[in-house]
Amino acid sequence: MADKVFTVLDLLDMELPEHSQLHLKCIGGRSSLSNVISAPEINRPGLALTGFYESFARGCVQLFGIAESAYLRKLYAENKTDSLAQMFEYGIPCVFFAQNLTPPDDFVKLAESSGCAVLQTELELTEFSLRLMRVFSNIFAPKKTLHGVLVEVYGIGILLTGHSGVGKSECALELVERGHRLVADDIVEIRSVNGNSILGQGANTLISHHMEIRGLGIINIAQMYGVGSIREQKEIQLVIRLEEWDNSKVYDRVGNNMETLDFLGVKVPTIEIPVKPGRNLPIIIEAAAMNERLKARGYNSARDFNQNILKWIETGEVQNAYYGTDDSY
Repeated sequence: MADKVFTVLDLLDMELPEHSQLHLKCIGGRSSLSNVISAPEINRPGLALTGFYESFARGCVQLFGIAESAYLRKLYAENKTDSLAQMFEYGIPCVFFAQNLTPPDDFVKLAESSGCAVLQTELELTEFSLRLMRVFSNIFAPKKTLHGVLVEVYGIGILLTGHSGVGKSECALELVERGHRLVADDIVEIRSVNGNSILGQGANTLISHHMEIRGLGIINIAQMYGVGSIREQKEIQLVIRLEEWDNSKVYDRVGNNMETLDFLGVKVPTIEIPVKPGRNLPIIIEAAAMNERLKARGYNSARDFNQNILKWIETGEVQNAYYGTDDSY
């Protein structure tokens, strides 16, 4: 469910990329544009037009294609419109007509009197359905905000986390200087997509590409480094937790035990990097990103290292390395 109500008017006013535009216009029921769309499903009311309303998708938007429109005109021609009035009793926020199909005037009047908006698009039915489902997937995806910096390094979305002042923003700035891209600084909004991936973006798109550097102030990354240094959103594929070096703590030196963090039901790999003077964090993060790309392609360096060690032990060469073969000692 979305954090705030999403109305038909919000759908009409959405700014979408060209390849995702819905090309919608309102042809009836303008007073009902404030209707709330509360369900992310799309229903084609073929059976409902025949009078069958068992398991009808209550509260869902309704999509009319060529077949539904032809049958709708047939109902009006034969004066069999009782089923239509029943359909609008189910709290429909709006109906869509694809391919610039125009409904009968009486249908538009019935929708208006029932408090339902009537929208039209020039897109074909299948293409419109795909685009609308992508919009709904984005709007109704589970969301939350968290503190961190999201960057893209070698194509891998990396979320930098850690206590305030540990150096997340400074590290991200160095990564941008090295040719990588900033997605969001300080407050990151994440959402679950299809239940198997996490997308992150700035919680406020107007300021997400600004960065606070202590002692310097607020800087605009896009203005300083160009639009190629930023991107609007990115899938989070790795979480790197920065923390002050603790001499009493044992840090992973092999990388064989990968931990994960649960974000909205999706487990994301995470590693912990201790911070202390002299460590080049941007280079370490670049190495982590490249290592993650190798894992995605089926190669795990830690596993390969362990297998080579076992082979070395099995050959007996390890005993020669420690004890030698000279019996004179």
